[in-house]
This record gives sequence, structure tokens and C-alpha cells, in this order.
Amino acid sequence: MKIASIVVAGALALASANVWATSGREASVERLQDAAEVLHSIQMTPDHGIPMSVLDDAKCIIVVPDLIKGGFVVGGKHGRGVATCRTATGWSAPAFVSVGGGSWGLQIGIEKVDLIMLVMNDRGVQHLLSSKFELSGEGAVAAGPVGRQAVAGTDWKLNTEILSYSRTKGLFAGLTLEGAVVQQDDDSTVAIYGHEPTFRKVLAGDVHTPESTEVFLNAVRSASAHAEEHSDNK
Repeated sequence: MKIASIVVAGALALASANVWATSGREASVERLQDAAEVLHSIQMTPDHGIPMSVLDDAKCIIVVPDLIKGGFVVGGKHGRGVATCRTATGWSAPAFVSVGGGSWGLQIGIEKVDLIMLVMNDRGVQHLLSSKFELSGEGAVAAGPVGRQAVAGTDWKLNTEILSYSRTKGLFAGLTLEGAVVQQDDDSTVAIYGHEPTFRKVLAGDVHTPESTEVFLNAVRSASAHAEEHSDNK
């Protein structure tokens, strides 16, 4: 009876692990699809969205879809998303991130908020590659400019590591994001890659891109190409 009980318990544990792995993978794939939709929307709102010149200069893109749903939005919050960086051969495979803590410059009654962070210089890239870092002031993170003419007269190219945006109801706005912590999402990483490669290895382009992540990367490539074309035609 004891042996039988052990066998049954082992089978149940294995089944639970398989269910968790499947659900974790499905949730991660859905997050990639949602992030792709956010990137597609950038191209649809040129007058009220992220300036193409800003997007064209970004070294890395981080998208956290469905950051907040309902409630009184204030204080520390949490969300999961994906990031990719430019490499010598194109955009890297996605790295899964979690963003939490800090004070979010949002408002009451928002049902859905998507977070977009653009890493603008090498110092910001190095912070992202560290696998865990806190966003702070003094040029580290700033609310991003919005609209075609919003870039004129700003010094974000020189000083700002990361520009942050929120999207709600299809419109983009600069977002205050001081004190938030960005780190690797280990569960989603394992769910998609089957192991746990480091942020640095993934974002440096040293990890093979799984087929399940192509929907997100295709959206990144499309948004990047659109931004480059717009910048070339200015």
C-alpha cells in the first residue's frame, strides 16, 4: 500500500508540474501576443503616440501589457512583459521581465494600462543587462515625449537612459516611473526557453529565438522599420 501511495503521489506531482508548465507557457505566449499588439498600435497613432525619431533611436524596447486593471491606481504596482535589444544581426530574442514597486504616475479608474520603456543609450542598456535594477531620477528614467513635434527642444538624447510611456484606450502618454524595479521573470523564461539563460545572454543575441516569440519580434521589426522610414523621409 505504501509503494502504491508513493507511486500515485508521484504521478499526481508530475501531472501538476505538467499542467503548471503548460499554463505558464500559454500565459507567456499570450503576453508576447499582447505586447505585439501594443507595438502595432504605435504605428497607428503618429500624432498622439511615441515619436518615430525616438523609437528609431531606441537601443532596447520593453513592453509590459496589461500592467494594471481597475482600482485606485497609486503606489507600488506589478506587471510582466518582454524586452528585446538591437544587436549586430537584428533584434535579440525576447527576455522576459517583471516590473514592480515604485510610484507610478497614473490616475484613478484606468481599466487597462500598457507600459512601454525605450532604452536610449549604452548606460541604460548596461543597467538592463544586469538582470535587476531600480529606475531612479537624475536622467535614468523620464516620461517620454509624445507626438510628431514633441521631441523639439528636449535633451533626452544626451541625458536620459530610459523613456517611459503608458498606453490606455489606444493613446500614449509619458509616464513617471521612478523607484520601479525591473528584473528577469524567471518563470516565463523557463516556460519559453526550457531553461534559464541570463538577461545578458538573451539580449546580447546569444540565444536562439523560439518560434513562439516571433509574433512579438515581427511587431518590433515592423515598428522599427516604420520608424526608420519616417526618420529617413524627414
